[in-house]
Amino acid sequence: MVMTAKERALAAEEAVRQLKGALDGVGVLFPSLGVDVVSAAGTYGLPLVDLGRCNLDTALRLAAVLHERAGAGAAIPAPHQG
Repeated sequence: MVMTAKERALAAEEAVRQLKGALDGVGVLFPSLGVDVVSAAGTYGLPLVDLGRCNLDTALRLAAVLHERAGAGAAIPAPHQG
């Protein structure tokens, strides 16, 4: 199914919302997290999620959370195929 530009934008915004919520839940803040405006303006594929930059403490916190979850055998969802 081909998504309209509006559907692509809404899907990207929802992905950002879910990612932000998940990161907030484990104490990780990406201050620049958002939809990449250049890819969102395109007519092909899905917009990209821009993770932006983070400081050293945030990078280490994210690494710790990922290592912890990987050790717990957490399932990783398959990437969206657009």
